[in-house]
Amino acid sequence: MDISDEYEGGGSGGGARILARALPPLLVVIGIVFQLVTPQELTGTPFFAAAPLVAAPLFARWVAVFFGAVGVLASVLLHLVGGRVLADAAAQHLATDLATIVFATVLAVLIHGIVERGRNQLATARGVAETVQRAVLPTPPARIEGLRLAARYEAARTDTLIGGDLYAALQTPYGARLIVGDVRGKGLGAIETVAVILGAFWEAADSEPSLPALADRLEKALIRVGERGKAADASECFATCVLAEIPPGGDSLRILNRGHPEPLLLDAAGGVTALHPGEFALPLGLGHLGAGPSRSDQWQFPPDSTLLLYTDGLTESRDAAGDFYDPVLYLEGRTFSSPGPLLASIAADVRRHTNEARDDDMALLAATRSPRKQTVPPG
Repeated sequence: MDISDEYEGGGSGGGARILARALPPLLVVIGIVFQLVTPQELTGTPFFAAAPLVAAPLFARWVAVFFGAVGVLASVLLHLVGGRVLADAAAQHLATDLATIVFATVLAVLIHGIVERGRNQLATARGVAETVQRAVLPTPPARIEGLRLAARYEAARTDTLIGGDLYAALQTPYGARLIVGDVRGKGLGAIETVAVILGAFWEAADSEPSLPALADRLEKALIRVGERGKAADASECFATCVLAEIPPGGDSLRILNRGHPEPLLLDAAGGVTALHPGEFALPLGLGHLGAGPSRSDQWQFPPDSTLLLYTDGLTESRDAAGDFYDPVLYLEGRTFSSPGPLLASIAADVRRHTNEARDDDMALLAATRSPRKQTVPPG
């Protein structure tokens, strides 16, 4: 999983931060030049006073005090250079300027304390959110028998680590079983629903003999949550998902799609196949509105192939012109050594496509089938 840093921006955000850090010394220079080239009744005091105020939220406390002291020293020296400290009026003017700069410096120190306290509170909240993320959405194992796995969660907002997207992978008596889903809604309610679905998946994946039976268990758990919730309509509690099963041995996989974007199968030569479901199925929680039980589809899954599961945050990412992101167009003809670099490459390309302005979370789960073991004949 990928967790972005709140304070380390990239692209235009990083450039703006560098410019802001250069502003305090620039203000001091502007104040000096302004006072030298303007009439005597005008001073650079506003620029000297602004320097520590700008430095307060960006630097340590002593840096703000330093710029305040530099402003005081510059103001005194400029008055001496101008020969204006001999007259009583000039001395009073200097005293006023110095009092303004000192007051601004004291205010900057107070602002720094407030900002630092807010940062500490945010760091604590992020620590709690990371703990919740690891508890609700733990990282799948890197390897399951015959498979190499990687998962990635990209939150749309840097101050939100998790939302309504989910994924999980387990080794079961029926082979490896994977799930990727997207629950309705946002916020704490969505996270609670994610926890319910994943809890039901971890419990039922080992015991249910087929993907339709597993989906039925997940649906019943979701319906119970909807009936116990405060919503007047229990049908408002639903989730789209894809369940995948890779049986031990053989070169096949089974897919059960409940209203979710179709997975992609990447072969070793760079080909990409969209695994469209054989029949339409309603999302979990809405199955009672359909014609009958859902069925799984079977596909070939040769060695060195990769199964890519994702949420609609990937395909609904838009660029500045409003065009949706097409993962097939990006992945066609590309090969990757393992699922980790694959997901990192997709995430980077989505950020480029959207200019880091996505409005929906994105969950990715990739499983690469290990190559066949070469058998050496005796002798």
